[in-house]
Amino acid sequence: MGISVSMKVNGKAVTAEVEPRTLLAAFLRETLSLTGTHVGCDTAQCGACTVLVDGRSVKSCNVLAVQVEGSSVTTIEGLAPAEGLHPMQAAFKRHHGLQCGFCTPGMVLSAVELAARPKPPTDGEIREALDGNFCRCTGYQNIVRAVKAGLADMGGAQ
Repeated sequence: MGISVSMKVNGKAVTAEVEPRTLLAAFLRETLSLTGTHVGCDTAQCGACTVLVDGRSVKSCNVLAVQVEGSSVTTIEGLAPAEGLHPMQAAFKRHHGLQCGFCTPGMVLSAVELAARPKPPTDGEIREALDGNFCRCTGYQNIVRAVKAGLADMGGAQ
């Protein structure tokens, strides 16, 4: 028994029939073939599946597709302009905030959410905002540097 779900994904209207128990991560990866949303733990612990729902970071392995009915979802594939990289992606590259890349989509999307804050975050606030996004390859110092640079390149916290 399927349920119709409609939302905007990366700026495009999407409607599909899903099982009521379909996780947003599965919907994005399997139904829409947006495989940049990684699934690392299936328990909302690692953050690799983080996407933006109406501008807020959400662990998509812990949300049902039907729960985001009518929302706007941004995945890593929808973040960058048609050519080139989003400023946060470019900052991660420039400041060596990635290695294997598995956690990077979730880290980048969580970092982008910080741009909505009223003032630039401190290093501690960046670390707190990234809490729950685990990287098994790097130390977090380069990730924090990349986030600071990305926010500056985006025009800082609004």
